[in-house]
Amino acid sequence: MREYDYEYADFIYYRPGELDKACGLWPVRAGRCLAKPHYKVGPKRIECYSIHFVREGGLRLEYEGRQVELARGDLFVLFPDRTYHYDMLPAERPLEMRWLAIDGERVRPLLLLAGLTEEEPFRRGAVSSRAEAAADQAIDALERVQRWRPAEALELQGHLCGLLAALMPNEPTQDPELASWIHKCAEYMELHASEGITVQQAADFAGVHRSYFTQVFTVEMGMPPMKYMQKVRMEKARRLLIETAASVTEIGLSLGYPNLYTFTRAFKVYFKESPLALRKAKA
Repeated sequence: MREYDYEYADFIYYRPGELDKACGLWPVRAGRCLAKPHYKVGPKRIECYSIHFVREGGLRLEYEGRQVELARGDLFVLFPDRTYHYDMLPAERPLEMRWLAIDGERVRPLLLLAGLTEEEPFRRGAVSSRAEAAADQAIDALERVQRWRPAEALELQGHLCGLLAALMPNEPTQDPELASWIHKCAEYMELHASEGITVQQAADFAGVHRSYFTQVFTVEMGMPPMKYMQKVRMEKARRLLIETAASVTEIGLSLGYPNLYTFTRAFKVYFKESPLALRKAKA
């Protein structure tokens, strides 16, 4: 570690490529630090998300007019465009931290699922042995990168996802606002399922990346969006077969299937019987 005014530290930097940005999640920088007795940081703001893991000692974090004291096993996150101060507290051992700064459109929703928000950007006891190992692996992998290559970018993606997975609480944090927009998307999909709407169009309606939309929709609704749209179309087909005299061809075309064969095959896979067999059984 190099010596600085307030600490001994290593700083590791990364320049994301197009593959990183396409995934909506990438590292920016990382580091390790051992605090000097007069250690303090701030006031400061950053433009990305920085996850700090307290390995030894303790610190006082100040944000939005609040203060919180953190110790070994705790973590805190610096959110973009927010002002923070933090300084070392007296302890038997000096403050030691690892930190990893990340960015991308998927970061904030994933931190939300991990129970970390601008209003409460810390968690006590969240750094389990699994999370600690995942953080070290991500930082070590970032340090090994000499120049950008697709393989290294994908390896870093895996480490970041592994770290965020290790931070998820046993009982997922649910945000009423999150549930609300997912259900609005489900209503949108139900309305337009028969028009052949795609998952990408549903994600565009939500205003989020397709991969994030698929992940959160699956957690909230219990199935991927593609299967949900199939369920909507099949249930409409079943209702039309039972409640109307429309031909099977007419029903299939009305639900967005290109021809009778494609509709009949999809129906048989879903219900384990043909449309005509179901209509006859329900007659």
